[in-house]
Amino acid sequence: MKVGPMSRPLVTVQSPSGKSTTTAFPEVFLSPIRTDIVNDVHTKMNKNHRQPYAVSSLAGEDTSAVSWGTGRAVSRIPRVNGGGSHRSGQGAFGNMCRKGRMFAPTKIWRRWHVKVNIDQKRFATCAALAASAVAPLLLARGHRVSQIPEVPLVVADNDINGIAKTKDAVALLKALGLAPELQKVVDSRHVRPGHGKARNRRYLQAKGPLIVYNKTKETSTIDRAFRNIPGVEIGHVRRLNLLKLAPGGHVGRLIIWTESAFNELNDVFGTRKEFSKQKHGFKPPRSVMTNCDITRIINSPEVQTQLRQKKKVVRHQKHINPLGNMRIMAKLNPYAVVQKRQHTRETRKLANRTSEEIKRDVKLRRARRAAENKKNPRKGFKQLLNSPAIAPVRSDLEIGVLVGNQK
Repeated sequence: MKVGPMSRPLVTVQSPSGKSTTTAFPEVFLSPIRTDIVNDVHTKMNKNHRQPYAVSSLAGEDTSAVSWGTGRAVSRIPRVNGGGSHRSGQGAFGNMCRKGRMFAPTKIWRRWHVKVNIDQKRFATCAALAASAVAPLLLARGHRVSQIPEVPLVVADNDINGIAKTKDAVALLKALGLAPELQKVVDSRHVRPGHGKARNRRYLQAKGPLIVYNKTKETSTIDRAFRNIPGVEIGHVRRLNLLKLAPGGHVGRLIIWTESAFNELNDVFGTRKEFSKQKHGFKPPRSVMTNCDITRIINSPEVQTQLRQKKKVVRHQKHINPLGNMRIMAKLNPYAVVQKRQHTRETRKLANRTSEEIKRDVKLRRARRAAENKKNPRKGFKQLLNSPAIAPVRSDLEIGVLVGNQK
């Protein structure tokens, strides 16, 4: 039998009181996990339950004050009228003044709510559901799932539908291996830092499992049974909310599915062959590639044998002056490297001479020049004729005598 495009075609339906069975794996769990879309949609949706707030329109400006103008060596801020008290003459109205208004007072006509594209919300919901079926993402989010039998966790309807008492609900969760998860939520409860503790939100605690059910007459008591357990939230399979599937915009929420709700997912979100029965014309998103190992695909023999030969690109080489580039000069004249090294060695040797060696070299140069002039006196005479004329340098005394004679 040919299996559909699913990595895990069957999921075990857990039944602590009876025999476990299996059910088909909904295709919505194969959606691509796009954390960027989930985070963006969560940020926008989280703004849609805010209530407008603003300061009073008269706050900081309910004062009789006027500026004193210029010429009194004080700033031009409005000042309180009257006299006989400390308040008179004090600055008013400005945000830098005591008892003044705030800068840019808040107004109730701020854009509190943000409209979110419905396709993006559906994409983010599918991505959050797909992430809830990946155990490493659940562990990364902080859930204690090491003792549960399987992810996603599906519970038989016979074991969960008839529960009406909270103690029975806790016993069921512990039987499924969620005792560490419930204890983690209880231990995480702490007082909120900051002023929020005085604004009717005093405590903070971690998120626990989310229970998704398909509401029928048999499941009408699930709300009352699980609502008082710390950290546990409840949701209907046809009204899944991204704020519960990915709290804080972080994917990987631990979800406990009832069997009927789990089987309803294909009708709610559709499959790759059939549209959703609830969302008109919608199918779950699918990845562009089934195998993301692009390097292995490109280097495979099946692809490489179909490729044409690589073209040899002949690029124009930029002309480089060999007089300024020794590498190019070495190609033209290999002996140039030896000459340059020899010249460098001689230059370094001349620079490191002592004073006695310098005097000795000067004497040798003069003696060599005198020998050449003696051997060819005409050459020395020509050098004397070709040398530039230099005006004699006169002393201050001679300059003074010449000036006196001119007078």
